[in-house]
Amino acid sequence: MRPLTYARHRFPPAIIQHAVWLHFRFALSYRDVEDMLAERGIDVSYETVRRWVHKIGGIYAERVRQRRPRPSDRWHLDEVFLKIDGKTVYLRRAVDDEGEVLDILVQSKRDRKAALKLQRKLLKRQGYVPNAIVTDRRRSYGAALRELGLHDRHVTGGRSNNRAEVSHQPTRRRERQQIRFKSPGAAQRFLASHAAISNHFNLQRHLISRRTLKVFRSTAMADWREIVAA
Repeated sequence: MRPLTYARHRFPPAIIQHAVWLHFRFALSYRDVEDMLAERGIDVSYETVRRWVHKIGGIYAERVRQRRPRPSDRWHLDEVFLKIDGKTVYLRRAVDDEGEVLDILVQSKRDRKAALKLQRKLLKRQGYVPNAIVTDRRRSYGAALRELGLHDRHVTGGRSNNRAEVSHQPTRRRERQQIRFKSPGAAQRFLASHAAISNHFNLQRHLISRRTLKVFRSTAMADWREIVAA
């Protein structure tokens, strides 16, 4: 894991941490974060915020992933298209049945090889084989799972994959906020970090009481302060 340091930064760590948290936690542009800091009397340009996000956001995401518990044994895979620099690319996403984002991959194709790359990456990162892998009826998924020997765990049909389809909504919001992504690599870096940090603050608030929500939220923020500490 990459080391985290705030050395040689003009601003104190607390301001950097707060700016990066604002950008990833909410649908805010770099200029929005600049304005919110300015309201508190902190003069930081949006370009400085952008550099903080690119340099430190990925390290935060790595630390978050290390702390996440093992996801459930039912995975959902789906893809949506993105327009980047006039070209169509495909964002593949894997989530579990509780909405935890397991992995994402921005690819130029949506054939068997592309599906196989995501599934191999996913299995390697998670370190176990789920009981069920849910996809739509696109044949590339079935072909990739047969090559991995997991065809017997493949589930399709009906509304079984609604969980993965709904998980793309935050990406669409961020895409509109940033006026589209500038390159596939930039999209991959940002969305991978955004997914990890969103997982940390995904409290399923519609399923719990207000009292429980306050406890979970306090715990998540306490863990976050440990994650961003150098």
